[in-house]
Amino acid sequence: MAPPEADTDLVADRFDEVFDRYYGHIYAYAARRLGPDLAEDVASETFLVAYDRRAGFDPARGEVRPWLYGIASNLIMRHSRAEARRLKALARSAEPDAGPDHAELVPGRVDAGGARARLAAALNRLSLGDRDVLLLIAWAGLTQQEAAAALGIPSGTARSRLHRARHEMRKALGTDTEVER
Repeated sequence: MAPPEADTDLVADRFDEVFDRYYGHIYAYAARRLGPDLAEDVASETFLVAYDRRAGFDPARGEVRPWLYGIASNLIMRHSRAEARRLKALARSAEPDAGPDHAELVPGRVDAGGARARLAAALNRLSLGDRDVLLLIAWAGLTQQEAAAALGIPSGTARSRLHRARHEMRKALGTDTEVER
């Protein structure tokens, strides 16, 4: 990945390169959250908003990547009902993704389908703030600090949201063990 200075120059002078560099990543993140139907709209709108606000981009507040994911997260929040429907549908579906149908894969596929359903239900139960931090880190590959910057929250808030979200995911998988202090 290019250094932040290069991204800063791109935002100010050559926005088309910012689009080329990050559009696929923003689209993929939106598709995982909302499905492919809404992802195109969210990804496109993310770059329209970023283009309109490019003069206000402050490199002192962070890099371009978290800034774009922050815009996308805000747009996704507007579609939270669609995301909730998608997560509920995934939770109801214990069927694993389609693939080769080999007898030796069936037990693993059934286990994976059940885990996917439990995780989707747990994701749907999370607050939007906790879900945003978790998914920016897990699906978008941002660091905790980048997720905080993307959402405009303090790093400590992102850390506590991530901790709560991970705890809920471990509970959903049945791997959460309480540690006595």
